[in-house]
Amino acid sequence: MAVTPPPADWADLDRTLDAYSAAGRKATWWLRDDDATHPTPALDRLLALDAGIPLVLAVIPARAQPALADRLAAAPHARTCLHGWNHWNHAPAGEPKAELGAHRPTAFVVGEIARGWLTLVRLLPRSLALLVPPHNRIAPAVAAELRGAGLRALSTYGARRRVPPGIVQVNSHCDIMDWNTRAYIGDGLALGQIVAHLRARLDGSADPEEPTGLLSHHLAHDEAAWGFLARILAHLKAHPAVRVLDPNDIFAATA
Repeated sequence: MAVTPPPADWADLDRTLDAYSAAGRKATWWLRDDDATHPTPALDRLLALDAGIPLVLAVIPARAQPALADRLAAAPHARTCLHGWNHWNHAPAGEPKAELGAHRPTAFVVGEIARGWLTLVRLLPRSLALLVPPHNRIAPAVAAELRGAGLRALSTYGARRRVPPGIVQVNSHCDIMDWNTRAYIGDGLALGQIVAHLRARLDGSADPEEPTGLLSHHLAHDEAAWGFLARILAHLKAHPAVRVLDPNDIFAATA
């Protein structure tokens, strides 16, 4: 079971970023938002909120509508990637939700991923060959077959440890939503997750080269979540130690 980092505040974040400056290092970041399917006011708000900061949108291919491609044509800072096939949960009751888990034959799951990838690139040809598993879970046997399905990268949740051979893996490390209550987790817990990963990179207990990933879900946000996103993005842009990475650079080998 993952350990929840202790709460933090904005001063903790600043002290951690200042430590990067003192060490002559950059606190690299990237932004990911899950579950895009079609244009909505929430998607418009997300695309306006990041003020041109590069963003990866994980798209559910079985539900994606042509209008999504039209909307994203006016948002060149947003890149798209694959979010499973239909975002259905195939885990038995009582187990953590998973679409790409070990609950079905590996060949069948990999086939769905390949179908999803073909569907996505027909709609959004500039998509990154990056898979974001729904619920951030994927069976190791499925991950090992991603290249055969046309994928070259993987993003789940938490500090990366076991990277499948031939796959670029860059994860998210702060999910601002509480999925039990479907509400914002609060500044203390959100900043605690961020600070914990940044400090782990500094002390070497996490891969120092993995950029810290901020994860949002535009369709689920309450006003508190939107407020935090606005504040954290402004805070990051203002600190000299921070560099927000373009997904084209993070996943250059997968384009």
